[in-house]
Amino acid sequence: VAPVLRRLISPTRTRARIYDRDANLLLDSRHLYSRGQILRYDLPPVDEEEPDLVERIQKFVFDFFRNTELPVYHEQPGGNGATFPEVVKALTGSPSTIVRISEQGEQIVSVAVPIQRFRAVLGVLMLSTEGGDIDKIVAAERKAILRVFGIAALVTAILSMLLASTIANPLRRLSAAAVRVRRGVKSREEIPDFSDRQDEIGNLSIAIRDMTNALYARIEAIESFAADVSHELKNPLTSLRSAVETLPLAKNDDSRGRLMDIIQHDVRRLDRLITDISDASRLDAELAREDAGTVDLKKFITDLVAVSREATRNKKAVEIEFKVAKLPQGVKGYVVVGHDLRIGQVITNLIENARSFVPEDHGHITLSLARAGKFNIVTIDDNGPGIRADNIDRIFERFYTDRPAGEAFGQNSGLGLSISRQIVEAHGGTLTAENIPGTKPGEIKGARFVVTLPAEA
Repeated sequence: VAPVLRRLISPTRTRARIYDRDANLLLDSRHLYSRGQILRYDLPPVDEEEPDLVERIQKFVFDFFRNTELPVYHEQPGGNGATFPEVVKALTGSPSTIVRISEQGEQIVSVAVPIQRFRAVLGVLMLSTEGGDIDKIVAAERKAILRVFGIAALVTAILSMLLASTIANPLRRLSAAAVRVRRGVKSREEIPDFSDRQDEIGNLSIAIRDMTNALYARIEAIESFAADVSHELKNPLTSLRSAVETLPLAKNDDSRGRLMDIIQHDVRRLDRLITDISDASRLDAELAREDAGTVDLKKFITDLVAVSREATRNKKAVEIEFKVAKLPQGVKGYVVVGHDLRIGQVITNLIENARSFVPEDHGHITLSLARAGKFNIVTIDDNGPGIRADNIDRIFERFYTDRPAGEAFGQNSGLGLSISRQIVEAHGGTLTAENIPGTKPGEIKGARFVVTLPAEA
């Protein structure tokens, strides 16, 4: 038995003891040695290294949470197995396990199993770990876990600093800039530019910068609009005040009648200006509030042209023509997404503007509808005198008027083309003006207004 037992326990450094059925020790692996072999006991080194600070802290923490109710292992003289509860239980035929601590505080695990032949218990085999073996294994595993934890903590700290520098700090700067914009709208604040980043922070930076620029542009537009309104209202008010101040000084009925005509003219002009200014100021809000729908431009413009032709009976004898180009293959119709009333307002304004410039006896206005890529193009041509080259861009400015000769002063507020361009741009399109060239160099056959609106996708 001894040679077999020696070979079995040699790789594991486990202590094995065999007891008979009376719990008397028959064999102890500590005392097994073959012929010529020297029995050696390992003693701890004399100059054992002191544990470092980490090991002392680790030992203190784990000793604090360790189960202190474990029994203390005592080596029994004479080798009587009856003092070991696991041996006593194994003699009854049941395996048993118990954990003890040595006098040095090291854990010792003992396992006792019965040695049976058939069902008769002949003895007990008890295997025990050497003091400190379990603690060394556990300590090694704990150190491995602590190393992994330390590496994970280091990686987490590095990632936290990286995220703070690449995400948190840019967001904090964007937030602070937005707060500064809110608190000081009158002073232009610069939003941090992260547009070179190809991520959500870059997209957010672009969106906030665009929104801020749009806000400042809107504020500047409001200030400019207020200044223009103030200037335009002063002219009729000045004329009206002069007429009112002069009226008491009029010496005859003819003078008083002319002054009253001036007063009535200025009042009508003020009323027209205030109405157009009110429409212009409400335009953005109404376009944002109203729900957009689909508009069939072909049918819609056909109806508008019919209404305009009916209106010519009481105005100039103007011929209004509507031409529709053939749609490209695969395109179902001239459909746009927008507000039909506002689009109708644009077309009507352009028709009425053209009507005011065409000749009295042979006026001609041509509306054309065509498709160019993803856009529907509406063109309004007239055979009037055209537009002076230096006024092509100015005619879209607020309150700018350049009326034909012979038209009474003050009949137009100068907001019609400005409002029309504002409506078209709100629909994602453009409104431009140009002259129609004639056959001779420098000849102008009339004016052309081009409305470009995105087609329904």
